[in-house]
Amino acid sequence: MSCNWGTELWDQFDNLEKHTGWGIDFLERYTKFVKERADIELSYAKQIRSLSKKYHPKRSREDESRYTWCLAFAATLQQLNEMAAHREDLADSLHTQIVCELVRYTQELKAERKTHFQDGRRAQQHIESSWKQLESSKRRFERDCKEAERAQHISDRIDLDNKADGEKRCSLKARQTAQQKQQAAEDSRKEYVTSLNQFNQDQHQHYRTLVPVIYQRIQDMEERRIERIAEAMRLSAESERKVLPVASRCLDAMMDAAESIQPRKDTGHVVEVYKSGFDPPGDVEFEDYSATMRRSISESSYLDNRAEGRRHSRKLWPFLRKNKLLHLLSSPRQPPPPPPTSPSPGEVVNSSQSPPTGSREPITQRLSDLMSSGSRTRKQCLRSLKRGLSLKLGSSLADCSHLPPEQRRKKLLGRINNINQEIQREREQRDALLKMRDVYERSPQMGDARSLDPRLEEVKLNLQRLEEELRRNQVWLSEADGGLSDHSSRRQSGGCGLNSQATTPGSSSLKQLNNRSPASRESPDGSYTEDQGAELHFKSRSSEFDDDFDDEEPLPSIGTCKSLYPFQGQNEGTLSMVEGELLSVVEEDKGDGWTRVRRNLEEEGYVPTSYIKVFLDNSAKGFVQSSRLV
Repeated sequence: MSCNWGTELWDQFDNLEKHTGWGIDFLERYTKFVKERADIELSYAKQIRSLSKKYHPKRSREDESRYTWCLAFAATLQQLNEMAAHREDLADSLHTQIVCELVRYTQELKAERKTHFQDGRRAQQHIESSWKQLESSKRRFERDCKEAERAQHISDRIDLDNKADGEKRCSLKARQTAQQKQQAAEDSRKEYVTSLNQFNQDQHQHYRTLVPVIYQRIQDMEERRIERIAEAMRLSAESERKVLPVASRCLDAMMDAAESIQPRKDTGHVVEVYKSGFDPPGDVEFEDYSATMRRSISESSYLDNRAEGRRHSRKLWPFLRKNKLLHLLSSPRQPPPPPPTSPSPGEVVNSSQSPPTGSREPITQRLSDLMSSGSRTRKQCLRSLKRGLSLKLGSSLADCSHLPPEQRRKKLLGRINNINQEIQREREQRDALLKMRDVYERSPQMGDARSLDPRLEEVKLNLQRLEEELRRNQVWLSEADGGLSDHSSRRQSGGCGLNSQATTPGSSSLKQLNNRSPASRESPDGSYTEDQGAELHFKSRSSEFDDDFDDEEPLPSIGTCKSLYPFQGQNEGTLSMVEGELLSVVEEDKGDGWTRVRRNLEEEGYVPTSYIKVFLDNSAKGFVQSSRLV
């Protein structure tokens, strides 16, 4: 079967026009489909990327970088983000390689189709005009033939009549008219023959030459359109196929991340993170009250004494709490050291230093401020009072003594690692500056070697400060390790002491306290006390104030200060500083000669007011004055 449109569809011009128009409409629909699919892929990729970013672990959460299930989830989100990136590439490929090309080709195809069908219409119009001319000459020939035949008939009839009547003049005129009509009919016949030959020639050329060529061009155009659609579909499938291996690798990575989860390891990390190193509290010992009974009492008198004992026991804890607070407020403290008479950059004061004191105790002053302040500043006064008590009791955040032993050791190890990294960076910077100075000394035209001396001096001071801080943290770490080792040895021997100890009803309470093993000196909340009456843990000392300030935030900075002289803080609650160092002021001098400052949002303590120059903010001055007036 022949598939040539020029020979098989020579009479289907209108249908071909409709079919090619529908083909172009289909091409536009397919282009729109691919464009919408690319938009969907892009929107899907954006939503996946946004979802991955929303649930990605925050850098502030250190716990999520420790557990395997958190790491697996982070790896899953990363692979999901990678899949989203390849989906974006797929959308871009669909848009650039298919949509844009199809839009451009559609415009070219419309123009080409318009040209072919214009040629077809011109050929159709030419054959139609030739047919009209043929029909006109045919009708003219027919009319002339009929008129000639009628004229001849009239001439013959006149001739017959003239023979009878003898009139020759009318017969001659009729004969001439008939001859003229015959001549006109002959001319019409020749014109008809010429028009007929011309039409046949035009028709043969139209259906044998023009129409096949035009229709063949239209057929070629249609085939190219179909091939372009097939190519677009193939490109779309290939673009999708390129994404499948990447998606498979991402899914394999997700499977590996899921298989890497180790429950036992995660539970072990929980032990490492939250292990305090304390022993569980020992058994509650029996307190024998029967030794003091010298007589038998009745049930009513026994109940009366028991009710009275309950009343005394209810009053006992508040009085003990008050006595403890008064004891803390009345403990002696030392005044700050005087400023050096001739300060020098390298001079360090080594005199005995302590937290603020003087003519007026800071805690006493804070209590006075608390009693005289309004509701706006009362909470801040209570926070300041709590911090003052903590420093008074010798608890400093610098040595992490407020943490349990195991957590303290981990905190100090992390701090020592960070300090070692900072020391390594400072040493590298020092070596680079020394090399640069050597280059400047060998080649003075490159720079002045003396210009690097201030920077070298600054690096030297930083190294000294870091090394001193490293030694201090190492000492604290050794203390923590020693405490853990002693604590473990006490734990091993503590059980035997408890089991070997007899708790008979007749034993004395004082004897039980004296014979109590180290393992039994555990506080009910799990805090450890090395000595029975001397050492107090930070948690047990400040538990009276912790209930109201669980969500306590650090005090805001009210200004800055610059150290005029170097100061070496040797006691708890003080902060060491070098000359020229800038610090944040947390609390003004209350008249005792000490100012509370902070360094790097971590280290906080007291320094002598005469050793620094304070620059208070305007808003802070107004707040301090208003709080004092209240």
